[in-house]
Amino acid sequence: MGKVLLEASKPSLSSASSVSTTTTSTSVTETVNGSHQFKITGYSLSKGLGIGKYIASDTFMVGGYLWAIYFYPDGKSPEDNATYVSLFIALASEGTDVRALFELTLLDQSGKERHKVHSHFGRTLESGPYTLKYRGSMWGYKRFFKRTLLEQSDYLKDDCLSVHCSVGVVKSHTEGPKIYSIAVPPSNISHHFGKLLESGKGTDVSFEVDGEVFHAHKLVLAARSPVFRAQLFGPMKDQNTKQIKIEDMEAPVFKVQCKSLSSYIGQNFMLLLIILDNAPAMDAWHQAALLHFIYWDSLPDMQELTGLNSKWASALMSQHLLAAADRYGLDRLRLICEANLCEDVTINTVATTLALAEQHHCFQLKAVCLKFVAMPENLRGGSFFALIFIYINVVARFCYGMDIILAGKFYLIMLIIRWTIPKVLCFLI
Repeated sequence: MGKVLLEASKPSLSSASSVSTTTTSTSVTETVNGSHQFKITGYSLSKGLGIGKYIASDTFMVGGYLWAIYFYPDGKSPEDNATYVSLFIALASEGTDVRALFELTLLDQSGKERHKVHSHFGRTLESGPYTLKYRGSMWGYKRFFKRTLLEQSDYLKDDCLSVHCSVGVVKSHTEGPKIYSIAVPPSNISHHFGKLLESGKGTDVSFEVDGEVFHAHKLVLAARSPVFRAQLFGPMKDQNTKQIKIEDMEAPVFKVQCKSLSSYIGQNFMLLLIILDNAPAMDAWHQAALLHFIYWDSLPDMQELTGLNSKWASALMSQHLLAAADRYGLDRLRLICEANLCEDVTINTVATTLALAEQHHCFQLKAVCLKFVAMPENLRGGSFFALIFIYINVVARFCYGMDIILAGKFYLIMLIIRWTIPKVLCFLI
């Protein structure tokens, strides 16, 4: 890259009232680089094509120009009498005096990486970059490789050749001071929608949750959620679309109890056992958080909303909102909740998070939990048995009915065997 600084100053007519101005500019010359790999199969069938006749690659774009690789199996020059193969890179689009650097590489297919390379890159060129005058201009080698040697080399494998071409188009421009610039602020559409929710103006639908009423706008809900769109405007829309009572959405409500598991995990280890209940999960502050995301496109401040300031409360929020996001088709909210839960995977939370990930088909979150369970340090001593104990309880309480519970426990045992037994054996050995 070349840079030229130009400075100009205007002398004054008198030293008493001298005024000096200085301006600067920078000339920037650099290359726009790109590459293409050209595979030539059936090499032996191309022999005898004729001197001066070529096999061409598909065109590829670099630096605003189209390029193509030309391979001449019988050579390009009649005087060589098909003794050599020829290889060229050609300008395939309209252009005048296009300056560029090139590299042609015949790849060694034996794995020894003894490639045959002809390159302009990484070295000083006495005459500068190569100039292609017009469309069809080429750079390359008439005597690229002697044909008899090529056919005995590691460059030819399974009657196939592989050529890699790099092109660096030279571009120049001059940078001067920006006299005029207008700052464009970031998008604040979510702020306007959030303020619309806060004002309560124009609301035309309300939600009743735990006896508390929340007002919203049908069009905003429909624009953000395909489920709300169907519920409010679809052919099977609810009869009463002005007031919706949230009472049929059931998901885990988490209560934390401390229980001694000394028979499994030793004397000093206490485990937070999360027990699932069947109470409605969508209480008032969860609905408020859901509406906040729909309008603001972000999660609310946990402490401001609930008065709680702890990792546990934040995880609880994410668990409930993950279920709501899954129900209402809010993919971004779902991923945000997955990311938050992913950051807080511990021995005490992994079982609940894994069960939640399975229920709502969160494959990335499930993979994180399974990797955590399979880590050797999490399989030592009582931790392994604690995980089994928690997860059986969690899966069992997610299911309703004895048959499903037994199936869930069996599925859990199979999961544990599949993912952890190999790790346990490696650890013990």
